[in-house]
Parts: sequence; C-alpha cells; structure tokens
Amino acid sequence: MYKVFVNHVPIILSTEKNIGDSYRSISIKDADLPNLIDEIRDGKLTHLNLFHKKHNKLLKHFKKQLKTIVAGGGLVFNERSEALFIHRKGLWDLPKGKAEKQESIEETAIREVEEETGVHDLKIIQPLETTYHVLKRNGKYRLKETFWFEMNTDFKGALKPQKEESIDKAVWKNFEQSQKALQNSYSNIKLLFPNEYLLGFEANAENE
Repeated sequence: MYKVFVNHVPIILSTEKNIGDSYRSISIKDADLPNLIDEIRDGKLTHLNLFHKKHNKLLKHFKKQLKTIVAGGGLVFNERSEALFIHRKGLWDLPKGKAEKQESIEETAIREVEEETGVHDLKIIQPLETTYHVLKRNGKYRLKETFWFEMNTDFKGALKPQKEESIDKAVWKNFEQSQKALQNSYSNIKLLFPNEYLLGFEANAENE
C-alpha cells in the first residue's frame, strides 16, 4: 500500500478493491487522476482508494498520468537528540529538495539539508520511508517522490535558513518541541518520525 498526499488527504494505492465503506474505490487503470485530485482539493472527496491486483503496478500506473519530481531529504538529529526543522509558509517541515543530474539520491539529501539549514558534517544512518505528494506546477499536477534518510551530525554552528527558498527559520527541537511542531506540519512528514513522537502528537490532538 502507498499513500499519496493531496494537501492532508491521502490517496490510498492498494491491492484491495474494498478497504472501507467511506472510500470511493476505483481501478487505478481507469482513474482520471487530475479530475480526482481536483475533487480532493475542492473538498468534495476525502477518501479515495485506487486499486490494482499487482502491487508493483500501482505506482507505475500513477506515474503514467503525473510527471514525477524526485527529491531527497533528511531527518537530522544532533548530539543532544534534537531534530532539525525548517519553517516555511507557515508550517514546520524537514529539509528536502529536487535531485540534480549526476548525483545520487543520498548526495541530494545531504546537499539539500546543507543548503536549506547551513548544517554540515552530516552522516547518513539509514534510509527512511519514501513519501509521495501531489503539487501543481505551471498549471499541471506533478507527483513528488521524496527519498528520506535519517542523519546525524555533531555540527554546533549557527543555523542559516535559506531565505530564497521561503524558509524563515531553521531550528533544533527537542522531543517535546518536535511533538508540538508536528501538530503544524505536513501529514507525510509525520510518517518519518518514530512512534513515540506520533503517540505524543495524537495525545496532544485529543486534548485540544
């Protein structure tokens, strides 16, 4: 199963025709993605399941209709186990960006973290979940496929948010601060954090 986010609404890509009564289920081969995405963005559709009996065909059919932008990014921790966040357009996010030609996706992820935050001496620990979301460029929908990596660093210098990318803050956040930031973040970003962060997020949401 995959989740492709349109704003905060996930389009489910699955091998099951029926995943719940609240879902509109459509064969992914027959789906008119631009129109369905319009419905989601207009608030007319909140539960969508696109299915195919073969799991390895799901993304293939999705990508036939939407051009893919490949990106890399990092969930970075320092020596105090603080997570590195950026603040852009009113939401907390993690540093990421589009892959350039002739570089590996790992090189992309490290370069983007450095450019967007000013942090150096990064070391990749392990790959994390790949996330998918839909954006609009030049009047057409695109699929952004972001490869994420857990990283650590002993960098102690000043953080430098990349203003030309509309980033107004780059900050380290401890566990509690990270949980609060995730309440004002993107749904796909929450997929990258360990369960204890998400449990805290859910508990905080219930108490509001």
